[in-house]
Amino acid sequence: MANAMRAIVLRTPGGPEVLELVEQPMPEPGPGQVRVSARAIGAGGPDVLIRKGTYKWMPPLPATPGNEMAGIVDAVGSGVDTGLLGRRVLVSARELPQRGGCYAEAICVPAAALFHLPDTVAFDDAVSLGNFQLALALLAANGHATVRSILVPGAAGGVATALVQVARDRGIEVIGTASTEAKRALALANGVNILVDGNPETLAAQVMAATAQRGVDLAFDHLGGAMFTACLHALAPSGMLVSYNIVNGPPTGDVFAMLRALLGRSLAVRTFSIHAIDADPVQRRGLMEDAIALMAAGRVRAPAATRFPLAEAHQVHQMLDSGGTLGKLVLYP
Repeated sequence: MANAMRAIVLRTPGGPEVLELVEQPMPEPGPGQVRVSARAIGAGGPDVLIRKGTYKWMPPLPATPGNEMAGIVDAVGSGVDTGLLGRRVLVSARELPQRGGCYAEAICVPAAALFHLPDTVAFDDAVSLGNFQLALALLAANGHATVRSILVPGAAGGVATALVQVARDRGIEVIGTASTEAKRALALANGVNILVDGNPETLAAQVMAATAQRGVDLAFDHLGGAMFTACLHALAPSGMLVSYNIVNGPPTGDVFAMLRALLGRSLAVRTFSIHAIDADPVQRRGLMEDAIALMAAGRVRAPAATRFPLAEAHQVHQMLDSGGTLGKLVLYP
């Protein structure tokens, strides 16, 4: 097909096998839009949720997954400054009318949705910027109160890695857990100061021992279950537990009763989603611009990228489903 491109499409939810490589007409930018030619496409958890049909912000089917693309503007629509042509940019689906769309060789988006990439930010690194945007929002979850120390279970994960690096840049002590030798090495390299055992039964005691019995100001829990309770008990006076996922389900027991039992510490629990700022473009875009500036200045670094051709998206999703991958999985056209 002349003037065509390739994209990944799913017509029905399911496993990695539902991801089809198809040929489509090359999109043309409409008024106020630009076309971005892909150089790197991020693959991550939200893409898996789109594939499974369970994403709360699910695009209509048939759909193209993908929430991050870095590339070059190669066409502009009417009313758009032609000076954007050739510009290095990041596309984040958080800025688009609907999620997804980035598993493609090109995408048309509103010009106002773009983030400009400095030359010092590589395309492969740029598709990790969403995690740093999220990390900055997480560290602000306590209303910018003074933070001396944080607890990050699973400190070698994608979001956790960004969180550790931003905390390190701010001079915050980071206590983390990691389940394998490779993950422990990565966590330490990224800035974890103290590694403790991830066993929920002993976690709080280890954190207290590592902080002269004070505890941490913020604990970030993505697991839920017993880890939620352990993190709560690891908090310092006026500390906050931020729950940003519940992979293992909700905590057992009465959370309010736990807080009352620890009343002398005046603790807080916050449930967190980056989607809380979806309707606030100033805050949302400001966090991403801050993340770009940190990476451009070398103050944080993206995890190592493992690259796969776009045609191998289903293999990448097999890896995402199996878990345990280190670094960022990146598709390229």
